[in-house]
Amino acid sequence: MGKYVITKRANGEYQFNLKADNGQVILASEGYAAKSSCENGIESVKKNSPDDARYEKNTSKNGKYYFNLKAGNGQIIGSSEMYESTAGRDNGIESVKKNGPTGTTDDQSN
Repeated sequence: MGKYVITKRANGEYQFNLKADNGQVILASEGYAAKSSCENGIESVKKNSPDDARYEKNTSKNGKYYFNLKAGNGQIIGSSEMYESTAGRDNGIESVKKNGPTGTTDDQSN
């Protein structure tokens, strides 16, 4: 089972990473000013991650592949790492779809 890890950045913002069973980060959030907003972001991933329509597949300027998970309002909830192939990116999406809805939360921000 995957897990959400909440951490605090050097600038005081909170962020979360969704990690797969193997510990690899499969989705990273933006920075949030308040921990409650970060926790709301996790709930949004749980709600939106099973829906194929919420994934935006992209190619970076350097030719690598990544995806964004978006909420119903179009706001980006989280972004993936860069992948060498579209197959890698698609596997990343499948991992978020599998781990997102059921991930536990590990708060390491204190």
